[in-house]
Amino acid sequence: MEKSAEQFAAQMIDELDLLARARAGARERPYVALNMISTADGRATLSGRSGAIGDDADKHLFLGLRTVVDGVMAGAGTVRAEGYHRLIRDPAARERRRERGLPAEPLACIVSGRLALDERVPLLADPDARVAIVTSSQASLPGGCRAQIEYVRAEREGQLDLISAMRELRSRLQIATLLCEGGPHLNANLLAAGLVDELFLSLAPTLAGGDATSESLRIVSGVDLQPPVAMELLSSHEYESHLFLRYKMLKSEGQPH
Repeated sequence: MEKSAEQFAAQMIDELDLLARARAGARERPYVALNMISTADGRATLSGRSGAIGDDADKHLFLGLRTVVDGVMAGAGTVRAEGYHRLIRDPAARERRRERGLPAEPLACIVSGRLALDERVPLLADPDARVAIVTSSQASLPGGCRAQIEYVRAEREGQLDLISAMRELRSRLQIATLLCEGGPHLNANLLAAGLVDELFLSLAPTLAGGDATSESLRIVSGVDLQPPVAMELLSSHEYESHLFLRYKMLKSEGQPH
């Protein structure tokens, strides 16, 4: 009998060995995996959001990956555009995390260099949400933010220092595995700094067209990667014409390690 979308996604997640990879060797930063979706012609969003691109299997994978990591990272623009809520609201999913020896929810890590966040974002308004704000700013969010907030402040020459921030997430907040959900500019900055280990890419059987604007970004945008980041395909799966690809980043001479 053909698997349901939920069963298909669950099987892929069961095959992951992110924790084992994170524990392999001495690591000063989290083991980082990007999770992105794209149309066949490279669009990462439709009408400013990624959700319209995916199918049921992608949605189950998106939520399921959150059950196997210590932290989930997203840029402030993605948090605003997608209206982030608590990362895991399904009691069964929370129980699966406990069975894996993890807290009921991963730590939500929001990257905002200038602290450009609105207290009305559902995630920040939830008193039970655990959030780390990664920023170069010395300011704090207004008192209307009811979430339990930690600040990871890392600044170098007036810019957010992602390398230092990642080290602090690992050493102070015990984030050994980190899932990054974008957006494209954060992805580019992480890749340019040599901070990404894997890419999960869901490729939808859809053509969207459009120019390279803020409304039609690719999964990596804003920074030229010099040299380009080479990858090795670890696995590929297909479900109802959607492709689910998993890549390992290959470090080359000239790239940060």
